[in-house]
Amino acid sequence: MTSSREYPERPIVGVGGVIIDNGRALLIRRGSEPLRGEWSIPGGTLELGESLQQGVARELLEETGLEVRVLELIEVFDRIFPGDGPQSPAANYRPRFHFVIVDYLCERIGGKPRAGSDVTDVAFAKEDELGQYHLTETATRVLKKAFAMDLARG
Repeated sequence: MTSSREYPERPIVGVGGVIIDNGRALLIRRGSEPLRGEWSIPGGTLELGESLQQGVARELLEETGLEVRVLELIEVFDRIFPGDGPQSPAANYRPRFHFVIVDYLCERIGGKPRAGSDVTDVAFAKEDELGQYHLTETATRVLKKAFAMDLARG
């Protein structure tokens, strides 16, 4: 069954939040596509009428049970997953998924970590442990930036 996220008419805005707590970043294992079963940064799609920061806080609460303060922007990037058929605009090609993702550094202000919403597991990882989670290259880059930003914040 396809959803409005699959083969969208236009890119979808995604938001994510990196929580670094005691030198460890919170990771989630995705329970749905794209990246089902993979470890990732918590987040989801922005809802109509939400600010980016409101969307990050809502998604992190839904997926991890944690209340957060959104601190600062880490990175904006796109994630495009190819669809079936010829991949040219002239052939009315549409990618299977197309997200523009906005990731923020966040501070944990309440709650206990748990897998919620479309998440099957949560884990905290130190920067030197990220390789164990087989993250995407982009997620690894964003997390490394977040660790550096957290360190600079003191």
